[in-house]
Amino acid sequence: MPATSLRYDSTTNYSPVVMAVAMLALALGCGYVLAVGELTGLYVALSLICVVAVLFDFRAGAVLLVLMLPMSASALFPHSMMGITGLNPLNLLLLATVGSYVLHGRLQRAGPVLDKPLVWLYIVPIAFAGVVGMRHVSEIPAVFYEIDALTYATARQYLLATVVKPMVIVAIAMMAGAAAARSQKPERFILPIALSVWLIGLIHIGFVISQGPSLATLASADERGFYTPLGMHANDLGRLHLFAFALLLFVWAESKRPGMRLFLLLTLVVLSTALVLTFSRAAIAGAILVGALFVTWKFNARTLSLAVIAIVLVVLLGADVIYSRMTLGFDEGANAVTAGRIQGLWLPLLPEVLKSPLWGSGLDSIKWSYPMQIEALRPTSHPHNAYLQTLLDMGIIGLALLLAYYAKVWKGFRALGSNAWLTPEMRGLFQGATAALLAFFATGLVGSSLRPEAESAYLWLAIGLLYGVRGRRPAS
Repeated sequence: MPATSLRYDSTTNYSPVVMAVAMLALALGCGYVLAVGELTGLYVALSLICVVAVLFDFRAGAVLLVLMLPMSASALFPHSMMGITGLNPLNLLLLATVGSYVLHGRLQRAGPVLDKPLVWLYIVPIAFAGVVGMRHVSEIPAVFYEIDALTYATARQYLLATVVKPMVIVAIAMMAGAAAARSQKPERFILPIALSVWLIGLIHIGFVISQGPSLATLASADERGFYTPLGMHANDLGRLHLFAFALLLFVWAESKRPGMRLFLLLTLVVLSTALVLTFSRAAIAGAILVGALFVTWKFNARTLSLAVIAIVLVVLLGADVIYSRMTLGFDEGANAVTAGRIQGLWLPLLPEVLKSPLWGSGLDSIKWSYPMQIEALRPTSHPHNAYLQTLLDMGIIGLALLLAYYAKVWKGFRALGSNAWLTPEMRGLFQGATAALLAFFATGLVGSSLRPEAESAYLWLAIGLLYGVRGRRPAS
């Protein structure tokens, strides 16, 4: 049977059960909406409507999750409903999607949702490090609670925040992959990815316009918290845009459809504008790396035209300000270039690696590290280096396992990026994912994390689609 003939038949023996559950949920939801009213009621009503649709076809939930995931870290997104923290539209929709997938058990024949490398090289080591860190929660200095920098106070809450919550990103990616495996045209998932870019990009640009800061103010080292009202740091927001930019740039280059190319070109303009407005040096440097790879791999007239558009955009946004931001500290030494990270974080934390060099001291171990205990460091939750963070938290073994997993992902991206049986758009997506992964490794030197984070949402969606495309049945 050809791979493209895979179809989803929602007519199963569970249909009466699904209908009953849907009607019950809708009735309860309507009653709650009448009781609480206002915005909370709206969120509950919309969530329940989406859940009803998902119970009939889990792929509808996968598409909605793709749309919602990049926005989920924003302060504009509801993080609780009915007074229950963690009960939010994203988690509710994910539970419904997974439930629908399990309910229609034959969908699992399309390919595994979780493969062994993901489980044993990635999920298990992170979970183990979380268990190791549980016994250290009581050692966290009180200053973290005083400045409201923690979302947990007990060992159970710690495990939920450091292990379970990040794995929601992985679960959403796997659901997207499972849906792609059951879709006649998995390239259709590019559209919700692009639409989510417009959503977060226009909110970002609109926020800047409403606040009206000068470019010099945005570029200032003292304004890194400018986007706090949106719920994200400038560097995190920059990386989110960066990985989406890498994916869609290569899709645009490979697409043969004029309408799709125009839509993606406009999307890239929005993305580039939003990325530059973060003035995140890591994100801009990552975009330059992606651009260099793009020119190297795809040099032609179309590539040249996009390069010209990018240069014009940079000039319009303020080349002088961007140059000043990117060269900050160049005449003051390496420590100044890293914004004080070398002397202020990395060197004081290096001895901590020796405390437990093989398996680390547990997730978020910087919070109970010796330099933090004696107040030699300012209260911070991250060493601003993904590799140092992994060594501190998971040790040499954990770092090796996570890098081994990403190496397998890299090979998968490379293989599908040159697969002649895929559509041009899907090949472009995986070529862009290859470039995004390189940018992920590069920007990890000054921040981010090798563990699932909101800023790497688009990279994880690409990983999910990697599993989905590989899980499709080969032609007989």
